[in-house]
Amino acid sequence: MPEINTIIGMSPEIKALRELIKMLGPSDSTVLILGESGTGKELVAKALHECSGRAAGPFIPVNCGAIPRDLLESELFGHKRGSFTGAISDRKGRFQLADKGTLFLDEIGDMSLDLQVKLLRVLQERKVDPVGSLGAIPIDVRVIAATHQNIESLIDEGRFRKDLYYRLNIMPIEVRPLAERAKDIPMLIEHFARQQAQGAKAPISISRASMELLLSYDWPGNVRELSNLIDRYTTLYPEQEVDLRSVPVSMVPVGVRKLMERNCIGIENRTQKGNIVTKSSVRKLKFAEEENFGLSKVKMKDKALSILDSPIDEIQRVIALAQGEQDFPDEGVELKQHLLEIETRLIQEALSKAKGNVSKTARLLSLQRTTLIEKINKYGIQQVAR
Repeated sequence: MPEINTIIGMSPEIKALRELIKMLGPSDSTVLILGESGTGKELVAKALHECSGRAAGPFIPVNCGAIPRDLLESELFGHKRGSFTGAISDRKGRFQLADKGTLFLDEIGDMSLDLQVKLLRVLQERKVDPVGSLGAIPIDVRVIAATHQNIESLIDEGRFRKDLYYRLNIMPIEVRPLAERAKDIPMLIEHFARQQAQGAKAPISISRASMELLLSYDWPGNVRELSNLIDRYTTLYPEQEVDLRSVPVSMVPVGVRKLMERNCIGIENRTQKGNIVTKSSVRKLKFAEEENFGLSKVKMKDKALSILDSPIDEIQRVIALAQGEQDFPDEGVELKQHLLEIETRLIQEALSKAKGNVSKTARLLSLQRTTLIEKINKYGIQQVAR
């Protein structure tokens, strides 16, 4: 059952899905696969086909939403020569091409009502009437349909036939969104990295901090979005460990960028080219050498950063806490707010040193220029040199 092996993951949801495929595969019953776009509904359909007695026969997919409405009938049922303008020869439809095999009707919710009537008749009679034909042609096909839409809502809106729904929904399968089975993400990343590595090149890997971000992301594009992302990074960083903090902003999904901003990634967790606040130790704040960050290495002195020349009592107090030079207050501290204050102050100091030149400031802070501009606008920082 090789196709089942393409359904990657060890989450309870994926394990249950594989078991259900093994159970329903040998049946000839019609299956309706439900799930968001990008969850892998076609993979499930192929796995059902491979688990069936029709595995030696053809698997024919049709995207009902991608074929123009006036051509879909001919695509599904075929046509006879001369039946309409451009029909220069007889043509078999997808139902005939799938004879002794499986026909996969993807995005069935996009099918027009008039075609739904004809599809219902084919499912009931197991015969097709090619456009322009005077006789029906028997078929031996298993039908698997799929949709990302809520069919019951479409029925209530009068856009989908209830009788067709009952005919298709004999064996329903739901594929859960990737965000609901985050446990599968590391395994999927490893799978796609191996799949997309070229030739003898080693697959890319994802840094630990970046993996935590990807596990927290909601993946609106589901598995397809993850596959595309790994394809992107395989092209950009072949055989390397990918750290999202070093990736150009435009190459990071918007939702992941928001997570990075919300969690102060790049400040709180920067651990490679120099630490600002590390997980292993909050007693020292260090900055990278000038060739890496454009800032000289500075040490903590007298409960304040030496680059912060003007007195900032609250920031100094937080630094003293980090050094263990003050007792931690019973009421706690607002860590994210304090980190944002420190970040704002550093941007102001770098802007001052660069005399308001944004590109130079970005180099001093080891940031992308667009990222720095976003932060300047977000925090309302005045770009005026002192």
